[in-house]
Amino acid sequence: MSEQLRENKMGTMPIGRLIATMSWPAILSMLIQALYNIVDSIFVSMISEQALAAVTYIYPVQMLLVAVGVGTGVGINSLISRRLGAKRFEEADLAASHGYRISFFNWIGFALIGLLLSDIYMKFFSDTSYILENGAAYMRIITIGSVFVLVEVTTEKILQATGNMLFPMLCSIAGAVTNVILDPLLIFGVGPFPRMGVTGAAVATILGQLVGMILGQYLLFSKEHQVKVKVRGFKMNSCIIRDIYSVGLPAILMQAMLSILQFGLNAILAGLSETAVAVNGVYGRLQSFIFMPVFGLNQGALPIMGYNYGARDKVRLMKAFKVGFGVAFTIMAIGLILFQLFPRQFLSLFNASEAMYEIGTPAFHIISLCFLPASFGILASAFFQATGHGVLSLWASLIRQMIGILPLAWILARAGGLPAVWYAFPIAEVIGVLYSIIAMRYIYKKEIAKLS
Repeated sequence: MSEQLRENKMGTMPIGRLIATMSWPAILSMLIQALYNIVDSIFVSMISEQALAAVTYIYPVQMLLVAVGVGTGVGINSLISRRLGAKRFEEADLAASHGYRISFFNWIGFALIGLLLSDIYMKFFSDTSYILENGAAYMRIITIGSVFVLVEVTTEKILQATGNMLFPMLCSIAGAVTNVILDPLLIFGVGPFPRMGVTGAAVATILGQLVGMILGQYLLFSKEHQVKVKVRGFKMNSCIIRDIYSVGLPAILMQAMLSILQFGLNAILAGLSETAVAVNGVYGRLQSFIFMPVFGLNQGALPIMGYNYGARDKVRLMKAFKVGFGVAFTIMAIGLILFQLFPRQFLSLFNASEAMYEIGTPAFHIISLCFLPASFGILASAFFQATGHGVLSLWASLIRQMIGILPLAWILARAGGLPAVWYAFPIAEVIGVLYSIIAMRYIYKKEIAKLS
């Protein structure tokens, strides 16, 4: 690999333009992903409210799957970008190669979960035969076919760590567009396609992920990049795996909190109203249209911060955080306005019943208050991960969710019933911001201030 190719724009380009350059492909791909999630649920809601509930019950499993894939990818991304910043190129190559192989081991675990536990999982939530049958089938297909998304996510994170945000965007868009096209064809049986209902939505998802993975492998192995991935010809090194998961494991657990959160919320809400479960599922899809662009911004900002931390450039490191936070706050402010003004219009997209309007309208007003504090928490988590402090990022999620939303939701449900549950979201985010501020000040004084 030539020294010229090894030179990286993350250490030279002006920060504002660099974040825009690196983030827009990820933001666009995340918006496409969010749109796919919404469209997917809209089609399922056309079957019935029970069909939407069945898919909502599986949502925590999908989030757990994404948690393992993205969390491992964050660890890979952080390690590669830090090694590139420190000019330790061979170690960057080994980090990428190890991460690629790990994605297949992760798939084996999820395939076993799908084969053995799908029926047991659904029986925990419902005794309605339609929901049980369709939810279990959906879960089996998603988990057994998860190899495609796990490999694709790892591929995207490897490319992003080098500053290449365009190729990952193409993979995400290709998969999402394929999914959206196949959804109505397989759910409703258009033309030569069989009518598969809820199962069709799962098959469309897997096929979309397959397309994204295939394109990712072509781009990763047929083009020249700043890291070289080996599939064979090397032995797994426990030190590299440890370095990946020193950031990756906290990131997995942090992402898994979202799965546990949805699992717990579904359990709490199911005891109050099945319609509330559907409302929670609708909100989860809609809020992703606001949060996903911020996560895309994170994907652009994280390797920039990691690279400059490795290069010991505190000015560029902190400027990347400040610029990223400003953009995230703006996106979240727009989201807050939309959720305050148009909750009924959003609910109407999902064939909402009067009961859904009655529960969902005040719920959207209350929950969306969490958007502004969440903007800081999300960028702070990227800062922790980029500087190798994955545990601090994990604690931020624990405080916001395990020590925040779920306990608060449980208490508020008993104190004030369903209307009070939704206040758990903004209260928990404010608590999380206070923690993140304290943790960032600690890192800055201990490490960042000493950088040249």
